[in-house]
Amino acid sequence: MSPRAASLSRRRSTAASPAADRTRPAVSVGLVLAICLVAANLRTGLTGVGTLLPAIEHGSGLTSSWGGLLSTLPLLTFAATSPLVARASHRFGTARLLVAALGTLAVGTVVRSIPSVICLFAGTVILSAATAFGNVLLPALIRRSVPAHRVQGISALYVTVMGVTAAVSSGISAPLSHTLPGSWRTALAWGVAFTVAAFLAWLPRMRGDRPHSSTGATRSPVPWRSRLAWQVSLFMGLQSLAFYTAVAWLPSILTHHGTTSTTAGWMLFLYQLIGLAASGLLPLLTRGRHDQRWVAAGASVLVAGGFAVLVSAPALSVLACILLGLGGGACLVLALTFQSERAGSPGEAAALAGMAQSVGYLVAAAGPLLLGILHDSTDSWTLPLVLLVVLGIAMAGAGYGAGRNRQVRCPAR
Repeated sequence: MSPRAASLSRRRSTAASPAADRTRPAVSVGLVLAICLVAANLRTGLTGVGTLLPAIEHGSGLTSSWGGLLSTLPLLTFAATSPLVARASHRFGTARLLVAALGTLAVGTVVRSIPSVICLFAGTVILSAATAFGNVLLPALIRRSVPAHRVQGISALYVTVMGVTAAVSSGISAPLSHTLPGSWRTALAWGVAFTVAAFLAWLPRMRGDRPHSSTGATRSPVPWRSRLAWQVSLFMGLQSLAFYTAVAWLPSILTHHGTTSTTAGWMLFLYQLIGLAASGLLPLLTRGRHDQRWVAAGASVLVAGGFAVLVSAPALSVLACILLGLGGGACLVLALTFQSERAGSPGEAAALAGMAQSVGYLVAAAGPLLLGILHDSTDSWTLPLVLLVVLGIAMAGAGYGAGRNRQVRCPAR
């Protein structure tokens, strides 16, 4: 596209935004609650596994390798499933598909808790696939139902809910396994309460949700050839890699440098707490800004700086965790917001989110594994941390591109 045509496209998009906003109803409390209930399901069923993994391995006879596969399987399932969501949404309708995904999530959660190793892995795949649908559909629903100037605020709210419920799941899963009948198997299924609540909240919203295929609307293809879409996807992937790597290896890195395991655990808690605060504050700091290039690049530099502190001055671990939390929390909100804001329609939002999350979770799944291999081969955390600093700088470049006030344009099918 020529610069003149691109400029014209942006002007038309900007001019059309107020008109599009006027056609959308005001954001109701019921809609916000329904969005938050979906968000509460997007990590709750996954984050408790790490806490319960020793008990799972002991109770089911799994080796550490199989336990590692159980932890990585959701990310691989996300990567494989996410590209399928846009096509299914076009055919069946976004709200209908979300309700089906929530029902499938409940089934997968129950299947995972059945006393069988096969059911443990099969249920994990089922609930992970359903979660992937929720991950992709939620930005599309926000793009369809929320005025453009409220997208980032609603995205930040659901990221905060997602983070809080994930932290709660990590904290209460082990105590629940000691108090509930069925031990860790029952503790794995406690989040089904959120799933049922979200299912009931979205069930009435299926009315009037007609499939796009029945209205003659064309399907938005996955924008594999769009440079902007790749920048959004790489930004999503690199921030996910930084988060999952920190969650997996930060305690080990700190204990390697002489920190006690208890203190290392509190450092991980501090990192996630600062991340939640950054997620909530970002919309207040960027209100009214459509161009977010420097915000995304700056947040990425903070992440790179946190890893740089760990490699150069490990005694300043508190500073490292603060930098990682501030940058990581902001990058997560921006990565999810870009999937809505950089799309021209709900269908394009679903296609872009599918691409971004497929690429993102594939990159995220490779991160902890790659760092573990580098650590084993060098018997040091220096090279892995230097690599994370380099990837943080690369994330700044991707964020600068993804933060431009433009939209992905694809020929419809």
